Amino acid sequence: MNKIKNIFLILLLGVVVMYSCDDDNNGFFNPFADINYEELAIKDNDSIVKFLKNNYYDNDLDSVKTLVSGKTSLFEDTDKLKSFKITENDIEHTLYVYTIEQGQPSPVKSNPTVMDSVYVKYSGQAFANTELLTSNFDRNDSGAWLTLNAVIDGWKYGFTNFLGGELKKDTNGGTFNGPITYLNTGKGILFIPSGLAYSSIDTNNYTSSLVDTNLMFYIELLDIVEDTDHDNDGIPSIDEDADGDGDPTNDFSDNSNPALPDYLNPNV
Repeated sequence: MNKIKNIFLILLLGVVVMYSCDDDNNGFFNPFADINYEELAIKDNDSIVKFLKNNYYDNDLDSVKTLVSGKTSLFEDTDKLKSFKITENDIEHTLYVYTIEQGQPSPVKSNPTVMDSVYVKYSGQAFANTELLTSNFDRNDSGAWLTLNAVIDGWKYGFTNFLGGELKKDTNGGTFNGPITYLNTGKGILFIPSGLAYSSIDTNNYTSSLVDTNLMFYIELLDIVEDTDHDNDGIPSIDEDADGDGDPTNDFSDNSNPALPDYLNPNV
């Protein structure tokens, strides 16, 4: 029953967009105005740690399962589980990355940067404390290209810890006559706090059923475009970072076009 109540509350928050006649707020009421996001970040981390301590990765089933005797919890599997401190909106969050396979790209390629295009498979679930709250709310089993500067922060920073794989070839080393297949790919699981997912700090997330919810993604990195160049000016987008903060999306050097970031501006 508690699980049903939790899901109901998440969905309710996700669809609520409220208006009032109060002239002081121009007719709009923020349903998330009372949230203390620093406290939420701490609560999120406590919830994720509890989940990690009460579950393990079942290699045979390629799935996270409730911890049983004789198995090592995700939290204690320190060879595979790493944590990363990431600050967004002046609030520190902790992202947890569990590596199943690092990936072995051929030809050799590096880890993707936060600006690179990546070819991925994935499936996502919401969770809290020890419980999974949803079945897969999104998945792609065939592969999708995306750029890491245009996804949630948990993905943007999570995927950079993996390498891609290699295209399957025929017995003579030529093009494989069959469906496009990647071997030796990077595989893992991302445990993403709400502040690095669909945070209600962003008004665009108000109507999301996943607003302020922790997410778990099974991911597979198939391939990347190294040194992705969004504006085709010969300079990798990751290098168009004038202030050197690691985020080229907030650099605007062209006074004649101040709203266009440098990585999309071929004149910079």
